[in-house]
Amino acid sequence: MSHAERRARLEWNGPMSIAQQCRLLGISRRSAYTVPKRMPERDLTLMRRMDELHLSRPMYGARQMVFALRREGIRAGRNRVRRLMRIMGLVAVAPKPSTSVKAPSHKVFPYFLRGLRIDRADQVWCADITYIPVQGGFLHLVAVMDWATRRILSWRLSSGMGSEFCVAALQDALRTAGRAPEMFNTDQGVQFTSADFVCAVQSCGAQVPMDDKGRWMDNQFIERTWRSLKQEAVYLHELSGGLDAHRVIAAWFEFYNHERPHAALGGDSPARVYERLRDGQCAGLKLAA
Repeated sequence: MSHAERRARLEWNGPMSIAQQCRLLGISRRSAYTVPKRMPERDLTLMRRMDELHLSRPMYGARQMVFALRREGIRAGRNRVRRLMRIMGLVAVAPKPSTSVKAPSHKVFPYFLRGLRIDRADQVWCADITYIPVQGGFLHLVAVMDWATRRILSWRLSSGMGSEFCVAALQDALRTAGRAPEMFNTDQGVQFTSADFVCAVQSCGAQVPMDDKGRWMDNQFIERTWRSLKQEAVYLHELSGGLDAHRVIAAWFEFYNHERPHAALGGDSPARVYERLRDGQCAGLKLAA
């Protein structure tokens, strides 16, 4: 097992301390909090600004991103912008033939949520990945959300884009909920179509619908959460590394789940509505589609 694979097995919210896990996995504690991939500072600065633009203009593709940067006096070629967007996992949120990087060898599952009323806790979960800038590099964040209540059930940080941290986030969500969802919806990215992730979803008894070409807005709920997270927490701090990012993100998700009012939930918090729906106490609540 490679160092990166052992590092990906760290459980930040697990019962064992990071130091104990590092000893068992045979890696240094320092490497657990270090972003191994170093990029030129000029690219990191550009990536941060591109991410900020994407939050306010999610419909921008590489061409529009180049134009927006040029209006600010930032010179960047389309190939460079396209390459950095691919590294960051940024895709234009707009109807088009494909909105995620697929792996030809991975099986793609059909979409069957069309027309389905989603108004129960643990009826449908969804997951997505976003880019988190830190000093000297960046991390990737995956989160699992309950679609009806918008509650974040679990999340994981990773320095790579493999499927391991997505599988770990799914396992965390199952422990949090104490049961599996009926369906787990994702896009067709390589992490979510990997054999490891699909097997983990199916083994818990959930169906695996995936966004198709006509369902480009299905990730809007979690995309809005990314925007709020970055505007209200990530971009208000100069994150020094993985440990700092974990602390800031954990605090914000706790606030989001338990305190932050949500307009789609009648001003209530996701955690409260989630628990009430599970107890059958929200029959009259109108959830936003």
